Amino acid sequence: MGKLKENSTNNINRQYIQGCDLSYAVCKIGGRWKLIILNKLKDGKLRFSELRNSISGITERMLTLQLRELEKESLVKRTVYAEVPPRVDYELTDIARELIPIWKQLDEWGGKHREMMQAQEAIEE
Repeated sequence: MGKLKENSTNNINRQYIQGCDLSYAVCKIGGRWKLIILNKLKDGKLRFSELRNSISGITERMLTLQLRELEKESLVKRTVYAEVPPRVDYELTDIARELIPIWKQLDEWGGKHREMMQAQEAIEE
């Protein structure tokens, strides 16, 4: 892959994200699936199939990609057991566990905001 130009939009965005802790954090846990996966792991280890079955709408490929990214970011720990068939467990790392109270607050805020928006839509109709 080629080197990014110093004044390219991608490079400027990367520098901004690296310099802003909030943007950095959102990039690590953002997207459609990451918070859902992390939330499913809050109560302990789960196998791949347990995770897949607990998240409706996610494909095996997407779950694999998201777990790899979370593992690369040290938010999820993957443990492979030398068994036949192979068993793989996923669990939150200590740094990811620190997010639990934060995403609980986000969940509460999301519920309040959704209710507010639905009330506004009902008034407008």
